[in-house]
Amino acid sequence: MHSAQELVSHVEALASLPTVYQRIREQLDSPDGSVIEVARLVSADPALTVRLLRLVNSALYGYGGQVDTVNRAVQILGLQQVHDLVLAMSVSAVFSGIQPERMEMGRFWRGSVMCALAARTIAQGCGLPSAERLFVIGLLADLGHLVMYQTVPALAAEAQNSADRGEEALHMAEQRIVGCDYAEVGATLMDHWRLPPLFAEVVGAQIVPRLGGDHSFDAAILHVASALVQADRRGEASSAAAERIAPSVWSQLNMSPESLSRIREEAELNLAAYVSLFFPSLKIR
Repeated sequence: MHSAQELVSHVEALASLPTVYQRIREQLDSPDGSVIEVARLVSADPALTVRLLRLVNSALYGYGGQVDTVNRAVQILGLQQVHDLVLAMSVSAVFSGIQPERMEMGRFWRGSVMCALAARTIAQGCGLPSAERLFVIGLLADLGHLVMYQTVPALAAEAQNSADRGEEALHMAEQRIVGCDYAEVGATLMDHWRLPPLFAEVVGAQIVPRLGGDHSFDAAILHVASALVQADRRGEASSAAAERIAPSVWSQLNMSPESLSRIREEAELNLAAYVSLFFPSLKIR
């Protein structure tokens, strides 16, 4: 049996966040954090500069090509938002050299972007000011599976097959077969990367949101978004995903199960555009 810490330690050499992200994080954490310094750090990385400007001028933010310098982008977005977006853009680079057995990367990232879009839409509907951060957390929510398929691919596939046959929930199959589930592994990876504590707490509680403590509301949003992605992977109707979500979660979010279909349609409508923004070299189906 394996622990989440063991699995994450096996990918440590492959999965370190880039230096530019670490330096931007230092600026965010510092009481003297400087917009000018963050702009300088981003500008020193040409590929990151192009991607950030492309993103800020996309439909996601609606500036329509008016933002033509990194300094202006950082001023508009603020330090936290730039931190989160650089983190999101760094993830694809971190795992670009990893080709896990039994996992199709295009399909994986498609699901991750769909989760991000759904989480953002739900958060906006709930009136949360942190909707953009929920987008990034949604994008990272399933990284535990990427670690599992890289380190214990046969066991991870066995657990997925058991869940697909309807024998047990996926996280229960993973706990039985692997020794830990994808949410535990994902939270451990967030801790390993020393991300803001919110990331690990929400990712770790996505299966049972009430375990998220002060962040149980955000975890409930991620729980619903993940259920939608699971239905998409299985080719199921949105109603099937809604049935797997406990009434207490719908009540906590003040949402109706019927709203899931609209959220899914919006995510699907924007999916291709967002995949091209965050994963420009990726081929998805």
